[in-house]
Amino acid sequence: MLRTPFSIRTPGGIVRGDVRGVSTGNAAIVVCHGFKGFKDWGFFPTACEQLARRVDCPVIGFNFSGAGVGSDLGSFSEPEAFATNTFSREVDDLEAVLDGLAAGRLGEARVMPPARIGILGHSRGAIAAALVGSHRPEVVALAVWGGLSRPDRYAELFPAGAPEDHVVEIRNVRTGEILPLRRDVVDDLRERGPALDPLAALRAGGPPLLAVHGELDEAVPGADGRAYAEAAAVSEFLLVPGAGHTFDVRHPYVGSTPALERALSATGNHFRRYLATED
Repeated sequence: MLRTPFSIRTPGGIVRGDVRGVSTGNAAIVVCHGFKGFKDWGFFPTACEQLARRVDCPVIGFNFSGAGVGSDLGSFSEPEAFATNTFSREVDDLEAVLDGLAAGRLGEARVMPPARIGILGHSRGAIAAALVGSHRPEVVALAVWGGLSRPDRYAELFPAGAPEDHVVEIRNVRTGEILPLRRDVVDDLRERGPALDPLAALRAGGPPLLAVHGELDEAVPGADGRAYAEAAAVSEFLLVPGAGHTFDVRHPYVGSTPALERALSATGNHFRRYLATED
């Protein structure tokens, strides 16, 4: 499958991504990774390729500028970007990707501006997906996988009374490396809290939503996924039996799983329903 890399500069830093598939101008899907995730983690490349084939449209996967993953695309070589990442920064990054699609250019990659866009957000990426997708008219469908619905959960990582320069240590389970997290995310929530509530954004208006959640999700409670479905005016909730937060996929990727296939099938059907037209 054709894969075209791109990079764009946003207020927060550099967003690096790929366009998979051929742009026709009819539709496109944008995929947002979650906390400690990145566009080439585990199932993301396969998910992007599968959705491009199943929905017959290009799929854009990208790294948030605060992901911490640098130009090598495979390691957390920018720990300070990770440390200072915020929800507002992720919203700005996603807005920049959609603006690039509308303009027909994602950095060095030229695309035909799509008439309709679907957004898929995994875990923390569901928050930016909902916040941006709920107000952009070209976004006609949303999907969240293991979606975190409570951004204030990050404030709970910092002990009460901790000094302003307190740093939380986040362990990368796969590599064992320790990533720093500073209070920027808490300050962002303090300043813009109501504007960063994905459920409120969906209640105020937004496209049809599919929420897919693993029954045994160890990172995000299933109640978060149900909350997304309940907030959207048109929605569907799918609980995948026996599945964890990443649908039983690990990194490096060694192959798909029944749980991932279930999520992909439902998501492909959801996007086909709302992105496909007769034109």
